[in-house]
Amino acid sequence: MSAVPGAQYSVNLRVRLDNKPGVLGRLAVAIGEAGGNIFAIEGFVAKGPVLERDIVINCYSVQHQEQIVDVAGRIDGVELLDSFDRTFRMHEGGKIEVLPLCPVGDRDDLSMAYTPGVARICRAIVDDPGVADTHTIRKNTVAIVSDGTAVLGLGDIGPRAAMPVMEGKALLFKEFGQVDAFPICLDVDGPDELIETVVRLAPTFGGINLEDIAAPGAFEVEDALKERLDIPVFHDDQHGTAVVALAGLENALRIVGKKMGDVSVVVAGVGAAGVAVGKILLGAGVGSVIGVDRLGAVYERRGDLNPAKQWFAENTNRDRRSGSLSEVMAGADVFVGLSGPGLITPQDVKAMADDPVVFAMANPDPEILPEQVEGLVAVMATGRSDYPNQINNVLAFPGIFRGALDVRASDITENMKLAAADAIAESVFEEELAPDFIVPSVFDKAVPLRVAEAVAAAARADGVCRD
Repeated sequence: MSAVPGAQYSVNLRVRLDNKPGVLGRLAVAIGEAGGNIFAIEGFVAKGPVLERDIVINCYSVQHQEQIVDVAGRIDGVELLDSFDRTFRMHEGGKIEVLPLCPVGDRDDLSMAYTPGVARICRAIVDDPGVADTHTIRKNTVAIVSDGTAVLGLGDIGPRAAMPVMEGKALLFKEFGQVDAFPICLDVDGPDELIETVVRLAPTFGGINLEDIAAPGAFEVEDALKERLDIPVFHDDQHGTAVVALAGLENALRIVGKKMGDVSVVVAGVGAAGVAVGKILLGAGVGSVIGVDRLGAVYERRGDLNPAKQWFAENTNRDRRSGSLSEVMAGADVFVGLSGPGLITPQDVKAMADDPVVFAMANPDPEILPEQVEGLVAVMATGRSDYPNQINNVLAFPGIFRGALDVRASDITENMKLAAADAIAESVFEEELAPDFIVPSVFDKAVPLRVAEAVAAAARADGVCRD
């Protein structure tokens, strides 16, 4: 349930109003008194004895929607004709479709698009498999692969229930990167089955975007697929988060006047995203990184670490500090939260170094709310859209895949991720940079283009292009 009315719980009311003074006013007041926020009213000129109009109201839960509908139906002079949940209506029939790129209007079209002309393309691919990358949908198509074991905010809900999320991802790929992406939700029993299934599906696609796969299996899946496939494999929960977090940090440090090599960063949560954030921060030259999980600081020889955490332990926390999150936060310059709600307190933030930077990125409820540390932090970011500085993967993955596909990259390297982060950070111009504006808007269509160009250039420099 949302704390405030929002579009995710909006309801559309179709009403017939008596054309008499005060009727619309009574309806608006009743909705407001019930806690609803009127988002839109269809424009009208009242000429007849009645008028029918649609009214959109933002609510904060399903129960609140039902309350608003009930209130609207009891106003004198108002007849409720229909109501529907706008989010469910948007998802009816899914959110994506397949469209043709060429006409089939006569025999000539048919003979080229299908038999017998299509055989010429098939033979060309037999002679040169690279033709499939330019003359089939592989040129611009990405598989969004999930087993539904770690869906953001929902957990292990399975592949069928994960479909709406993956469809939404496909929609964003197309809207922001002009990449054709398709959801592949798999009913598999563990990482091995997932890996084998994706390997068999890979000839259809130019890239693989892994999504919402539980750790530590997510690490195994990505590593195996990167080794076995010659197309880009990218686990967005890990690397998309890491890229945008680094971009935000670059600009936050510009505001506080600190350098990457001089700052100490505490990462709360050493799962898939936490490990990726730690890796990209090290690649960017951050001076000190310490990860903290449920048992405290992560360090070598702790004895309970999975392979991913073991890598993290071997490459971070050089002083082998132990202790709780509160203890290791003392004196730190930056806090990056990828864990859960209410994890830190204002006292923890007060104990940090001067001009602390706090990225509380747990969703939907951050490790600490911005209003709790107002006046205590120099820069604050979250993963939520209702606060400034949302660390949103949408800023990264469309442009990263756009750039990788454009140069037929076989991999997405660390340098490509660093280049993407720099491009995102540089999309906030000097005159715009402020404590409440360290990352660009997700609706800035120029950002994915800049990211794509930077990623393509890095791929060429790293020698991973298949051209």
